[in-house]
Amino acid sequence: MKLTCLQENLKRGLATVSHAVAGKSTLPILANVLLATDGGRLKLAATNLEIGITHWIGAQVQDEGAITVPARLLADVVGGLPNDRVTLTLDARTQTLRVECGRFVSNIKGADADDFPTIPSIADREATTSLPADVLRQAIEQVAFAAATDESRPVLVGVLVRLREQTMFMAAADGFRLATRQVPLAEVVSKPVEFIVPARALLELARIAGEVEGNVGMIVTPGGGQVLFHTATTEFVSSLIDGKFPDIERVIPQQYATRVVVDTAELAKAVKLASYFATASQNAIKLTMEPGGELGPGRLVISANAADVGDNRGELDCLVQGEGGQIALNVRYLSDLLGVVKTAQLAIETQSPQSPGVFKPVGQEGYLHIIMPMSIR
Repeated sequence: MKLTCLQENLKRGLATVSHAVAGKSTLPILANVLLATDGGRLKLAATNLEIGITHWIGAQVQDEGAITVPARLLADVVGGLPNDRVTLTLDARTQTLRVECGRFVSNIKGADADDFPTIPSIADREATTSLPADVLRQAIEQVAFAAATDESRPVLVGVLVRLREQTMFMAAADGFRLATRQVPLAEVVSKPVEFIVPARALLELARIAGEVEGNVGMIVTPGGGQVLFHTATTEFVSSLIDGKFPDIERVIPQQYATRVVVDTAELAKAVKLASYFATASQNAIKLTMEPGGELGPGRLVISANAADVGDNRGELDCLVQGEGGQIALNVRYLSDLLGVVKTAQLAIETQSPQSPGVFKPVGQEGYLHIIMPMSIR
């Protein structure tokens, strides 16, 4: 193998696939990255057997070939090279990759490419659906953080993805909160499909989607064990979680007693201030909704009280429909939600102090977030 490519492209490509490199594994080759010539391009690939990332960059190929080398070492070497052309030459006899750039030369010992696990590829498979990369990224970021981190219930570590007719529905829950997002699709899905993807894998996909333009295609393997996503230069594959996702529809309240519409940025500031006190008191903050009268708008009072630290109280003007009321919530869950809401206003719907709080960004259809209430004195 012998080829030439640009240092910046190689550096960016290695950064893309590096997130799939196994940190610790009984298989040493999983710490390697695969380099292989492929139709006039250089293919880079890495996998930890749960996810796999393949990325192609432009190259001038003189001799075909393939090798795997330690991913961290190659990334460090390439990252330290000048922004110039890099020549990669493989000595097949010694399985050594020679990296030349300007006046710098490195020789990296590698392993046979045939020993590298096969990563499923889209090949000639037809995409189940596709959607804009920025839309997919935002949908993942608004849902995946609500998945559980405790693997005692494996399905809750994942995100439910349901493709039906002309809609993609995503949901994640950890028993204390629930996030759902519906995204309209440009074309009707030929066959309904439902699967659960590990949240960690989707967050990696969101990172990739944030670096590309255009559409991301999605393919579910015939056996249903894996899902593949692809852009013009990158393919991402993830194993799926086997199991049945909880019936989330039954926990979504269908009505409310009080509805508040508040400025998102102002609420985020008030919640952040309250969090300094809430962390010393079970992470709990109170939201008190007070209807307005003829003389002014309603008020939303955000408060936290910790006996050993002190207390905090903030008031925000807002629109209040209904009878008003109070609900106590985990401040971390509320902060997480506010970090992904991009609309100027947020609607909060409640029924009683014992009922979940329902949050809906005003002006963005299809996103719903539920936080279970806390019981505090």
